[in-house]
Amino acid sequence: MKVVVGSPGTWSGLLLRTGQCAFAGASIAVMLSAYGFSNYTAFCYLIASMGLQTLWSFGLLCLDVFALKSKRDLHNPLLISLFVVGDWVTATLSLAAACSSAGVIVLFMRDVSFCRKYPQLSCGRFQTSIAMAFVTWFLVAKSSLAMFWILASV
Repeated sequence: MKVVVGSPGTWSGLLLRTGQCAFAGASIAVMLSAYGFSNYTAFCYLIASMGLQTLWSFGLLCLDVFALKSKRDLHNPLLISLFVVGDWVTATLSLAAACSSAGVIVLFMRDVSFCRKYPQLSCGRFQTSIAMAFVTWFLVAKSSLAMFWILASV
């Protein structure tokens, strides 16, 4: 069995899951602190997607902590298959939410100058939240690739 950076039950996997959980949680917190986010479906979808990502990553983070403390191997083919599917689903949802939210903020800032017309909107916070969502997606994509590589080598 190959040892891949980011595999479950390793320190690199724990760091990867911690980053996913932290950036997804930060994306939610920043978006919730922005005025007027709830008026736009894409931003609400971003919160829902990042919420699911936080739960998934936190669950696997706890599993990594357990595996490291008890020195268990998590390279069971059935378990890895579950990780692959879960990572792919959450990665797809995260990318879709980040891209749709980015499209809305580009529309607001560049196409219709909505942010200049309505300065009470927190366009800077929207952008920060979306950037954190893209970082989350990048970390999930890395995790998905690692899980798929492990599954292929089992």
